[in-house]
Amino acid sequence: MRLAIPPKRQPAESIIPMINVVFLLLIFFLMTAQIAPPEPFEVTPPTAESDAQAEGEAVLYVDAAGRLGFGDQQGGDEVLAAVAEQMPACEAPCEAPEPLLIRVDAGLPAPKLAALMRKLPEAGIRRAEIVTALQ
Repeated sequence: MRLAIPPKRQPAESIIPMINVVFLLLIFFLMTAQIAPPEPFEVTPPTAESDAQAEGEAVLYVDAAGRLGFGDQQGGDEVLAAVAEQMPACEAPCEAPEPLLIRVDAGLPAPKLAALMRKLPEAGIRRAEIVTALQ
């Protein structure tokens, strides 16, 4: 008795090249992403009608009680000294130094914000921008 020889099955497609591509994409996105440091505390920015985007590297956080936060430091005037050290140096003649971004809580009283703004030049910070949320 002669039995029919079963047809040979084709080998399954290898998924190894697809896995390689996925890992390469993962590495690419991890290497090109900018990972932002965590905020020292939660801040709800005030609203504004302007759609201008504030740009800068250094960010100073101010909560509703007037507490300052920068990087892993929190407190008062010692934080301003740390901010001044981290700001890039601006050699003369420097028209527009890099601004310090200030993320202020909307509940901060205006006199406390004005007092903070008066302290900035004393700490060596020549330019600052307040970050607002779009209304």
